[in-house]
Amino acid sequence: MKYEKIFLAHGTGGRETEELIKNLIIPGFTIKNVPNGVGLTQLDDSGAIPVGDSEYIITSIDSYTVDPIFFPGGNIGTLAASGSINDVAVMGAKPIAVMDSIVVEEGFPIQDLKRIIASMNEVFEYEHVAVLGGDFKVMPKGKLDKIIITTNVIGTINKNRKPILDSGIKPSDKIIISGTIAEHGATILALQSGIEALSEGLMSDCQPITKAMEVAMNTTTVHAAKDPTRGGLAQALNEFAEKSNLMIKIYEEEIPIREEVKALVEMLGVDPLFLASEGRVILAVSEEDAEKTVKQLRKNGFPEAAIIGEAVAEKPGFVVIETLSGGLRVINRPFGEIVPRIC
Repeated sequence: MKYEKIFLAHGTGGRETEELIKNLIIPGFTIKNVPNGVGLTQLDDSGAIPVGDSEYIITSIDSYTVDPIFFPGGNIGTLAASGSINDVAVMGAKPIAVMDSIVVEEGFPIQDLKRIIASMNEVFEYEHVAVLGGDFKVMPKGKLDKIIITTNVIGTINKNRKPILDSGIKPSDKIIISGTIAEHGATILALQSGIEALSEGLMSDCQPITKAMEVAMNTTTVHAAKDPTRGGLAQALNEFAEKSNLMIKIYEEEIPIREEVKALVEMLGVDPLFLASEGRVILAVSEEDAEKTVKQLRKNGFPEAAIIGEAVAEKPGFVVIETLSGGLRVINRPFGEIVPRIC
């Protein structure tokens, strides 16, 4: 580790987060997987535990500390419920249960807490996810910034289907995005910058991606899937490239992005590829099934779904983008404090 202290950048999901996890956290633990399961060794979105001969249990845990806690399109409750559901869903699992932990600052308004819990319940009820229990604690005033929520979602996969891993991408696979990118990140960035997000047409895309995964898996074999949250599309695609040992090439003109988001990032000088989406999924599917998959996604409620790139064998581990002008540039993992406290 080249750092002696923890900085905000260590929590933004980019290069510093990866360095901390790989150099400090992973080496700090001895047993990283259960036999024949998925765990710290693979470092995918969730862990997988084989159960008997019939299924896998898929489990994911995440803590949420967004600022502000209420934003156009949702709040910290919507985010905490959707985020962990999505980490389970991208492994190919059906989310079935959750446990949560809520820590609030002394003096936190009861009405705000009721509103947050109602938002969590709305997501869990719609997704048929049972809330099994959890924990609630209070910190003295000034010792915590409002509220932190942790969710641990559990899902299942029948054993005739293996967990979907980032390493499953094959050469010539096409890369699909289920919708427009960077909307959550742009909304939070605007609010943190003192811009009225809603009046500028900005709204978080915070929602579960289970339906998109279901449509894709019913159409083809999904080789890899990821929700581009912290670190955005750039971080997610770099993880694809590293774990599959392939190069991911994307095309700028094919990436769906709303004009309101374009306007904001151009004004603030931020790359939209670095901004989080909280209701989108990136898929890697075979070349022959890619158009069919996009067609089914569009038919089933994802009108902006698009093929944005492909996996190639040359220059493994790199992500490159063909720009609108026809040039190529490398897309590195994001670094620094682009949008702290985003999820």
